[in-house]
Amino acid sequence: MPTFVESSGLPADVYSAKCPTREILDHIAGKWTVLIIDALADGTMRYTDLRHRIDGISQKMLTQTLRQLETNGFVTRTVHPTIPPRVDYTLTELGHSLRTPIAALREWIEANINRIEAARRAAAL
Repeated sequence: MPTFVESSGLPADVYSAKCPTREILDHIAGKWTVLIIDALADGTMRYTDLRHRIDGISQKMLTQTLRQLETNGFVTRTVHPTIPPRVDYTLTELGHSLRTPIAALREWIEANINRIEAARRAAAL
């Protein structure tokens, strides 16, 4: 039985450009989203800890991605009234539901990186 999008009453269809599922797929499939969710799978992290854990992410991109994750209900943001302010990020129940598929994707990539690089080298000849 198909799932229907409450806002439109139409069936959820990620292949349809008009369906909001497409926007969510674009967001979830982004490299920074995948890395942030995978990093938070181990538990609550501070902003600075996430920045150190995810090599190469800019402050702007981390902030932007965390805001999108919070808006979409995948992450909760907790500001502690300390000086300086401390901000913690935690996966929500919805965010936790992404842990298994994201971990499987990471493990598959790490297990197959040598085969992928070999294919790239062969294609470059």
